Amino acid sequence: MANYAMAFDYKLCINCHACEVACKEENGIDLGAKNHRLWIQEEGETKGDFWNLEVSEVKFMQMQCQECQDAPCMKACPNDAIYRDANGIVRLYKEKCDLTMACMKACPYDARYIDEKNRVTDKCIFCADTRLARGETTTACQITCPAKLRYFGDLDDENSEINKVLKTRKHFTLKSELGTKPKLFYLE
Repeated sequence: MANYAMAFDYKLCINCHACEVACKEENGIDLGAKNHRLWIQEEGETKGDFWNLEVSEVKFMQMQCQECQDAPCMKACPNDAIYRDANGIVRLYKEKCDLTMACMKACPYDARYIDEKNRVTDKCIFCADTRLARGETTTACQITCPAKLRYFGDLDDENSEINKVLKTRKHFTLKSELGTKPKLFYLE
Protein backbone atom coordinates (compact mmCIF):
# COMPACT_ATOMS: atom_id res chain seq x y z
CA MET A 1 0.00 0.00 0.00
CA ALA A 2 1.94 3.03 1.27
CA ASN A 3 4.68 4.00 3.70
CA TYR A 4 3.40 7.22 5.24
CA ALA A 5 5.63 9.79 6.92
CA MET A 6 5.52 13.46 7.89
CA ALA A 7 8.00 16.33 7.92
CA PHE A 8 7.78 19.62 9.79
CA ASP A 9 9.31 22.95 8.90
CA TYR A 10 9.22 23.62 12.63
CA LYS A 11 10.80 27.08 12.47
CA LEU A 12 7.66 28.37 10.71
CA CYS A 13 5.36 27.45 13.61
CA ILE A 14 3.50 30.44 15.03
CA ASN A 15 2.10 28.50 18.00
CA CYS A 16 -1.52 29.03 16.95
CA HIS A 17 -2.55 25.49 17.97
CA ALA A 18 -4.76 25.08 14.88
CA CYS A 19 -3.20 21.62 14.37
CA GLU A 20 -4.19 20.55 17.89
CA VAL A 21 -7.76 21.75 17.44
CA ALA A 22 -8.09 20.11 14.02
CA CYS A 23 -6.71 16.84 15.37
CA LYS A 24 -9.13 16.82 18.30
CA GLU A 25 -12.07 17.63 16.04
CA GLU A 26 -11.09 14.97 13.49
CA ASN A 27 -10.70 12.29 16.14
CA GLY A 28 -13.60 13.10 18.46
CA ILE A 29 -11.41 14.29 21.34
CA ASP A 30 -12.87 16.92 23.67
CA LEU A 31 -11.36 20.32 22.88
CA GLY A 32 -10.47 20.90 26.54
CA ALA A 33 -8.70 17.55 26.93
CA LYS A 34 -5.14 17.75 28.22
CA ASN A 35 -4.10 14.47 26.63
CA HIS A 36 -4.28 14.26 22.88
CA ARG A 37 -2.51 12.97 19.80
CA LEU A 38 -0.27 15.97 19.11
CA TRP A 39 0.93 19.06 20.90
CA ILE A 40 3.19 22.07 20.46
CA GLN A 41 6.19 22.19 22.75
CA GLU A 42 7.84 25.54 23.42
CA GLU A 43 11.62 25.61 23.63
CA GLY A 44 13.74 28.58 24.62
CA GLU A 45 13.14 31.16 27.28
CA THR A 46 12.08 34.70 27.91
CA LYS A 47 13.36 36.99 30.67
CA GLY A 48 12.19 40.26 32.12
CA ASP A 49 8.75 41.76 32.40
CA PHE A 50 6.22 43.11 29.94
CA TRP A 51 8.03 46.43 29.47
CA ASN A 52 11.57 45.05 29.36
CA LEU A 53 11.31 41.65 27.76
CA GLU A 54 14.40 39.77 26.61
CA VAL A 55 13.74 36.81 24.38
CA SER A 56 16.28 34.20 23.50
CA GLU A 57 15.31 32.21 20.43
CA VAL A 58 11.96 30.55 21.11
CA LYS A 59 11.05 27.58 18.93
CA PHE A 60 7.82 25.70 18.78
CA MET A 61 8.32 21.98 18.15
CA GLN A 62 5.48 19.90 16.79
CA MET A 63 5.34 16.76 18.90
CA GLN A 64 3.40 13.58 18.32
CA CYS A 65 4.02 9.89 17.72
CA GLN A 66 7.23 9.62 15.72
CA GLU A 67 5.92 6.56 13.79
CA CYS A 68 9.05 4.58 14.62
CA GLN A 69 10.06 1.89 12.17
CA ASP A 70 11.52 0.04 15.16
CA ALA A 71 8.73 0.92 17.60
CA PRO A 72 9.49 0.32 21.30
CA CYS A 73 5.77 0.44 22.12
CA MET A 74 5.11 -2.58 19.88
CA LYS A 75 7.81 -4.61 21.58
CA ALA A 76 6.64 -3.64 25.07
CA CYS A 77 2.96 -4.50 24.67
CA PRO A 78 2.29 -7.79 26.51
CA ASN A 79 -0.94 -8.42 24.57
CA ASP A 80 0.23 -7.94 20.97
CA ALA A 81 -2.30 -5.11 20.78
CA ILE A 82 0.02 -2.87 18.78
CA TYR A 83 0.67 -3.58 15.11
CA ARG A 84 1.79 -1.89 11.90
CA ASP A 85 -0.91 -1.54 9.24
CA ALA A 86 -0.53 -1.87 5.46
CA ASN A 87 0.36 1.85 5.26
CA GLY A 88 3.26 1.50 7.71
CA ILE A 89 1.35 3.23 10.53
CA VAL A 90 1.68 1.91 14.08
CA ARG A 91 -1.87 1.11 15.23
CA LEU A 92 -3.76 -0.48 18.12
CA TYR A 93 -6.19 -3.38 18.33
CA LYS A 94 -8.44 -1.61 20.85
CA GLU A 95 -10.10 -4.83 22.00
CA LYS A 96 -6.70 -6.25 23.03
CA CYS A 97 -5.58 -3.20 25.06
CA ASP A 98 -5.92 -3.78 28.81
CA LEU A 99 -4.21 -0.54 29.89
CA THR A 100 -1.07 -2.15 31.28
CA MET A 101 0.57 1.05 30.00
CA ALA A 102 3.75 -0.82 29.08
CA CYS A 103 3.63 0.91 25.69
CA MET A 104 3.45 4.32 27.33
CA LYS A 105 6.46 3.57 29.51
CA ALA A 106 8.42 2.23 26.53
CA CYS A 107 7.82 5.23 24.27
CA PRO A 108 10.86 7.54 24.46
CA TYR A 109 8.81 10.39 22.95
CA ASP A 110 5.95 10.37 25.50
CA ALA A 111 3.59 10.14 22.54
CA ARG A 112 1.11 7.63 23.94
CA TYR A 113 -1.65 8.64 26.33
CA ILE A 114 -4.75 7.13 27.89
CA ASP A 115 -7.93 7.75 25.93
CA GLU A 116 -10.39 7.99 28.83
CA LYS A 117 -13.43 7.71 26.57
CA ASN A 118 -12.41 4.39 24.99
CA ARG A 119 -10.24 3.14 27.88
CA VAL A 120 -7.21 2.36 25.72
CA THR A 121 -3.81 3.87 25.10
CA ASP A 122 -3.80 6.07 22.02
CA LYS A 123 -1.51 8.18 19.81
CA CYS A 124 -1.41 9.89 16.44
CA ILE A 125 -2.17 7.54 13.55
CA PHE A 126 -1.98 10.09 10.70
CA CYS A 127 -5.80 10.21 10.46
CA ALA A 128 -5.82 6.58 9.27
CA ASP A 129 -9.33 5.91 10.63
CA THR A 130 -10.80 9.05 9.11
CA ARG A 131 -9.14 10.96 6.27
CA LEU A 132 -6.92 8.15 4.90
CA ALA A 133 -9.82 5.69 5.16
CA ARG A 134 -11.87 8.06 2.97
CA GLY A 135 -9.10 8.14 0.37
CA GLU A 136 -7.81 11.59 1.29
CA THR A 137 -4.05 12.13 1.19
CA THR A 138 -3.66 14.82 3.84
CA THR A 139 -3.98 14.82 7.61
CA ALA A 140 -6.24 17.19 9.54
CA CYS A 141 -3.26 18.90 11.16
CA GLN A 142 -1.55 19.40 7.81
CA ILE A 143 -4.50 20.86 5.96
CA THR A 144 -5.40 23.20 8.82
CA CYS A 145 -1.96 24.70 9.48
CA PRO A 146 -1.95 28.37 8.40
CA ALA A 147 1.86 28.35 8.10
CA LYS A 148 1.74 25.24 5.84
CA LEU A 149 4.69 23.75 7.72
CA ARG A 150 3.65 20.09 7.52
CA TYR A 151 4.48 17.76 4.65
CA PHE A 152 2.84 14.35 4.48
CA GLY A 153 3.02 11.50 2.04
CA ASP A 154 4.23 8.11 0.96
CA LEU A 155 7.97 7.54 1.33
CA ASP A 156 7.73 4.79 -1.30
CA ASP A 157 6.36 7.22 -3.92
CA GLU A 158 9.29 9.06 -5.52
CA ASN A 159 6.95 11.86 -6.65
CA SER A 160 5.30 12.45 -3.27
CA GLU A 161 5.54 15.85 -1.63
CA ILE A 162 7.41 14.42 1.35
CA ASN A 163 10.04 12.74 -0.83
CA LYS A 164 10.62 15.96 -2.74
CA VAL A 165 11.11 18.00 0.42
CA LEU A 166 13.37 15.39 2.08
CA LYS A 167 15.58 15.28 -1.03
CA THR A 168 16.00 19.05 -1.14
CA ARG A 169 16.13 20.04 2.54
CA LYS A 170 18.39 19.06 5.41
CA HIS A 171 16.44 17.31 8.13
CA PHE A 172 16.79 15.40 11.37
CA THR A 173 14.78 13.05 13.56
CA LEU A 174 14.35 13.26 17.31
CA LYS A 175 16.44 10.99 19.52
CA SER A 176 17.99 9.27 16.51
CA GLU A 177 20.63 7.77 18.79
CA LEU A 178 17.95 5.40 20.15
CA GLY A 179 17.70 3.56 16.83
CA THR A 180 13.90 3.75 16.63
CA LYS A 181 14.10 5.11 13.04
CA PRO A 182 11.31 7.70 13.28
CA LYS A 183 9.28 8.61 10.20
CA LEU A 184 8.73 12.16 11.45
CA PHE A 185 11.34 14.49 10.06
CA TYR A 186 12.18 18.00 11.24
CA LEU A 187 13.40 20.30 8.47
CA GLU A 188 16.35 22.59 9.07
